[in-house]
Amino acid sequence: MTEAEVKELFIKTGAILEGHFLLTSGRHSLMYVEKFQVLQHPKYTEKLCKALAERFKDAQIDVVVGPVTGGILLAHEVGKALGTRAIFTERDSDLMALRRGFFINPGERVLVVEDIVTTGGSVQEVINVVKEHGGIVAGVGLLVDRSGGKADFHAPTEALLHLDVPSFPESECPACKAGQAITKRGSRKI
Repeated sequence: MTEAEVKELFIKTGAILEGHFLLTSGRHSLMYVEKFQVLQHPKYTEKLCKALAERFKDAQIDVVVGPVTGGILLAHEVGKALGTRAIFTERDSDLMALRRGFFINPGERVLVVEDIVTTGGSVQEVINVVKEHGGIVAGVGLLVDRSGGKADFHAPTEALLHLDVPSFPESECPACKAGQAITKRGSRKI
């Protein structure tokens, strides 16, 4: 899939929203990407994940891991496309961890997948878990990189869609200064 095709799919499904949003990172934005508007369609999820898998087909991936919640779907579909195991991390006492009997063997080549990256904090947490278990981060696959190229994971990184969308601390947010009501989407408490 080309970047234009990915963007068109996000627009077609109503996944790109405009307004005043509180992001998981705690920053504010005038645009929000509601990935589940796309991921609710299995055929689109499969298509996007096959495109991500294609970018890492020669990386000798042993296991695909993503953070709970959206990362579960992505890890499963990318793992299916690559013919590997697919697992996910989840929070345990506010720290990302492998649970449910999931494991990463020392030396296994791991592809970390995530839906939307703004600051890269969640991806870095997953990378830390991979390294703690002796895995090798062979790559990072993203549906959307909205960091403006600022998120650096020190591993080969591929994003299907790049959005250069500014985000602001509350004190610098133009929508806050204009008195516009803020919307918190997503599932994580901030």
